[in-house]
Amino acid sequence: MKIGVVKEIKNSENRVAMIPGTVGPFIRAGHEVIIEKGAGLGSGFRDEEYAAAGAKMVDTAEEVWTTVDLLYKVKEILPQEYKYLREDLIIMTYIHSNAHKDQTEALMASKCVSIAFEDVSSDNPHKRWPLVANMGELAGKGGFLAACYYAQSIHGGPGLLLNNVCGSDTPVVTIIGCGYTGMGAAELASSFGNTVKMMDISFDAMERAKTMLPSNVSFMYSNRENLLECLKISDVVINCVLWPKTRKDHLIYREDLKLMKPGAMIIDVACDDEGAVETCHSTSHADPVYYEEGILHYAVDNIPSAFSKSSSTRFANDSLPFALAVANKGVVQALKDDKHLRRGLTTFKGTLCMVETGEKLEIPYVAPDEFVAAL
Repeated sequence: MKIGVVKEIKNSENRVAMIPGTVGPFIRAGHEVIIEKGAGLGSGFRDEEYAAAGAKMVDTAEEVWTTVDLLYKVKEILPQEYKYLREDLIIMTYIHSNAHKDQTEALMASKCVSIAFEDVSSDNPHKRWPLVANMGELAGKGGFLAACYYAQSIHGGPGLLLNNVCGSDTPVVTIIGCGYTGMGAAELASSFGNTVKMMDISFDAMERAKTMLPSNVSFMYSNRENLLECLKISDVVINCVLWPKTRKDHLIYREDLKLMKPGAMIIDVACDDEGAVETCHSTSHADPVYYEEGILHYAVDNIPSAFSKSSSTRFANDSLPFALAVANKGVVQALKDDKHLRRGLTTFKGTLCMVETGEKLEIPYVAPDEFVAAL
């Protein structure tokens, strides 16, 4: 099989799906790897390194798109890439189909096979979505670092150092969600000496987090009353909860922002448009913040791109087994053999297989287990 990697064209996206160290497994299995020149430069990987590992380097993205069997990338397909979609193409990437209806329709119209990494599952109850968790840790840490940046007066903030400074009140950081993203944010926020409050609906998740974090982190059930109390006292609220795609309600409503302190901010790492935080919509590294009801919102939807070498290394290694299975077995057999990979199936020959997207966007769908069983 021919596996292709192109340079990401999303605004400020510097990650790459394959690093030189993950080229080898495909080559040794008898596959051909074709990479657009410069695809890895944003993550610090040179074309010469890919070539030395056995990849064929080509000059343009078009050469990759039009010749490969499997297009392996990081971010969603953008409109200028729709022209390359075709029926005999397999695409594996983060798709976020429920948030991009035009992309979903383009994937269906092309009759390509698309698999969303964010929806690939696992049996680990603490890591149900492994290819979300791997970037989640980096996103959580990056979200806290963004709060440190925008809390500075020279960047429009209240001039608050998010640290336990002798002689000043200790800042309060509230983190919603005790998963990998929340733990990443809490690791840094607590290490800086802040008063950290973590919220979750799961006692097991809170208990597990408590064993891994220092004593300046406290835990409480995520309910309406506790959340409102935290909003009143927090300098930073970091949302790390992936909001179900079909839900229409929110955790934090627009009216709740009026309870927050002047200069407080919301860092929405999950970046679900109008999701857990009603007033949040995705932003980019080029234009990362905006204000609602006087509260700064930071909702960059690809935070790990700011730490591209670290995140590309993590992504390439964690996604490798799934991409390699598709290359080695063919997409149909790989889907039949792995229920977790099957969970990420988004479109196949014009049929939508992502249940949540079908329900949210009101598009007819066939559940992936049912669809693959009929192949």
